[in-house]
Amino acid sequence: MNRRPRHPLRVIESRRMTLVAATPELIEADLAGCDAFSQALGAHVPDNWPPQLYGSTAMRVAAEQLLDPAEHGWSVWYLLSKKHDPPTVLGICGFKGMPGPEGSVEIAYSVLQQFRVQGYATEAVARLIAWAFSHQNVVAVTAETMPHLKQSIRVMEKNGLSFAGPGSEHGVVKYALGKASG
Repeated sequence: MNRRPRHPLRVIESRRMTLVAATPELIEADLAGCDAFSQALGAHVPDNWPPQLYGSTAMRVAAEQLLDPAEHGWSVWYLLSKKHDPPTVLGICGFKGMPGPEGSVEIAYSVLQQFRVQGYATEAVARLIAWAFSHQNVVAVTAETMPHLKQSIRVMEKNGLSFAGPGSEHGVVKYALGKASG
């Protein structure tokens, strides 16, 4: 995949990571396997890629979503470590689509096992919440998880999300954060 991407890369920098918004080309490479994905992203892709809950079905959903150029940024973001040379893909974070009519977006995240409990998910979620709230039409960010996933809940709480009740599926809980007024 040495051709020039048709979609420009959108990136967000954090202290320890570069977050790269998925494009149709990146997802195509991701689906093709670690070697193709590594070459397209210019990063090391660990052998245990993809992270939990981000398999080929989720990748295909994201690819379909990104057929609409307005969705760019409102889908998957790849997390690349700055401390490794070349950068290493740590996981994903992103949204489940553009803001709804009520101004809410749902965020999700998954980090490879060997990079968990190191603050990467918390850092990525913080940057993407800030990015979402930089859009006037976004008034709330939500996230859902299973109640036994204490690390996931901790990521939400560290980013200011509070318990908001049952989630959209049986056995799932929802957390939410409203945009500060002012």
